[in-house]
Amino acid sequence: MPEKPNTVEVDFIAPRHLAGAGDPTWITVPLHRACGWSHGNDPLIPRVVLSSPDQKALLRLEPNPDGQWWTLHHAQEPGRPAWYATFGARTPVELIAAVTDALTDPVPRPKAPSDPYGWLRRADWPDHGDDGFVSPDATAFVQRTGSPEDPGAWFVTAALGPDRPVWQARFSEHAPPHLITAFTKALANPKPVLRTDGPRALATRDPNLVTRNTTDVLAVYVAGALEERVRRLAGRSTPSPAPLPTERAHRANRGRAC
Repeated sequence: MPEKPNTVEVDFIAPRHLAGAGDPTWITVPLHRACGWSHGNDPLIPRVVLSSPDQKALLRLEPNPDGQWWTLHHAQEPGRPAWYATFGARTPVELIAAVTDALTDPVPRPKAPSDPYGWLRRADWPDHGDDGFVSPDATAFVQRTGSPEDPGAWFVTAALGPDRPVWQARFSEHAPPHLITAFTKALANPKPVLRTDGPRALATRDPNLVTRNTTDVLAVYVAGALEERVRRLAGRSTPSPAPLPTERAHRANRGRAC
C-alpha cells in the first residue's frame, strides 16, 4: 500500500489579534534571507538581533517577562527623528510582519498621507472619538495619544477585560504613518491566521470571542509557506525609472507647447 502523506493538525483562528504569537521565524527568516538583514551568531543567548543593510534599523527579539518582546529601532533620517516600535510577546507575527514588510519594501511609498484609522473604518470598527477605535468584539483598541496640534505615540492593545491584557504594540510619535497603517490593515483583516501550536497558545477559548477551525493539512504545505513568503519578498524590486523621451517625442511635445 502507498504510504500515507504526513499531515499536520492546523488551527485557523479568528480574530487574528487573539490567535497567539505564532512562529517568530515568519519575521526573522525573511528579513535575513530576502531583505539582507544581518544577525549575530551567539546561540547561548536567548535573543535575536537583526540589523538592516544600511545599519539604520535594528530589530531585537528578546524574552522579557516584564515588558515588550519585540523592539524595532530606527535611526534619524533627513526630515524624520529617530523612532521605535515595540510589540508584546503575544502580538501575532502576521501583524509585526506587516510592519517589517512595509519598512523593507523597495517600492517608494505614495506621497499621499497614510491614515492608520482608515482600514479600521472600512472594517466597521466603532469610532470612540478621542479614545480611538475599538474592534466590534471590544477586545482590541487603537489610540493615538496627545492632541491634534501635538500628536503623540500610538498604542494598539488587545485585552479580554480591564485586568486581562493580552498584548500591546507601541509606535513612537515619529514612527512613519505608513508603517502604522500597515499594522492596522493587518489587524483589521478578517481572514483567519494559521497556527500549529494548539489551543494552549490562545489567549482564550471562549467561543463567543474566538473561532477555531481545526483541520489536517499536508506537512509539506505548512513547511512551504515560509519558503514561499521568502521567495515573494525576495522578488520585490525597485521599479525601473521612466524611459527618457525620444527625440521625436521631444519635438512633438515642443510643437504642442507652441
